[in-house]
Amino acid sequence: MKELHSILVVVDRNGGASQAVAKAVSLARQFGARIEIFLCDADLAYELAHAYDRSGVERARELCIVEAREFLRELKVAASAADLDISIDAECASPLYEAVVRKVLRSKPDLVIKSARGGYRRGSLSDPNDWQLMRACPAALMLTTGRQWRGHPRVAAAVDVSAKETAGLPQDVLKAARMLSWGWNCEYDVLNSETQGEVPEDRRQLHRLCDENGVAPHRIHFLNGPPEATLAPFVALQSYDVLVMGALSHRPQSGPLVGTLTSRLLDSLDCDFLLVKPQSYQCPVEDGTAYGERQAQRIGVA
Repeated sequence: MKELHSILVVVDRNGGASQAVAKAVSLARQFGARIEIFLCDADLAYELAHAYDRSGVERARELCIVEAREFLRELKVAASAADLDISIDAECASPLYEAVVRKVLRSKPDLVIKSARGGYRRGSLSDPNDWQLMRACPAALMLTTGRQWRGHPRVAAAVDVSAKETAGLPQDVLKAARMLSWGWNCEYDVLNSETQGEVPEDRRQLHRLCDENGVAPHRIHFLNGPPEATLAPFVALQSYDVLVMGALSHRPQSGPLVGTLTSRLLDSLDCDFLLVKPQSYQCPVEDGTAYGERQAQRIGVA
């Protein structure tokens, strides 16, 4: 994420919509970006796909979208952002994460903002759609926990420069953090957790990357220990507003480790998370045309 021209805000009626939109408005004003607010009723779509009586399926879907658009119009008015370019869109499709990813593929936003379901009740990130979005969303994804940003937000980037990390991902994480700090006219910190056996070249590589991205040496923090144990306490102590980190890792046998780290951070911190994917990432979700044909077959629409 080098620039921020467009923001997609994913909302629902279960809470957190106004906070997510407010953060999008704040960013849009800083960067001159446009906003699109998107709501997808995946629960009703699932019910319709499994309805025994098919006679009213399409009418129910159309009514759902009409009501969703009315909710979005009210949300847009409440945002008090007449100075911004804000559009709305609604769908009735399931599963939710696939509908969001297809929307991203169509609209091509630079940033997706969504309330983390677990953020409004401290505990686990229980919604599997959030986990799937972390894996499949082709754009940078900000999961917001609902805490308001301070006037001059504090940003940190968690960076892994070891040889096992995905090529180019550390640079992409730093660029995203730099972009946010530029818009907010603030500096950002860089965090690196050193595990046992850390090689000196890793430190030198991190210093080189930070120098290329304009990070002062005193803004670099080397944490002694694995990231699962060191990141959360340090981020909490520093009270960062946004933590930027890689969404995926290609380390061998790292699936459980990535899940554990992300889970611990989301469970223990109330900051927002900006999850970045490398430029080499390929989205696994099919495009809208193929999905539309399959969805029509599932719900019995000719």
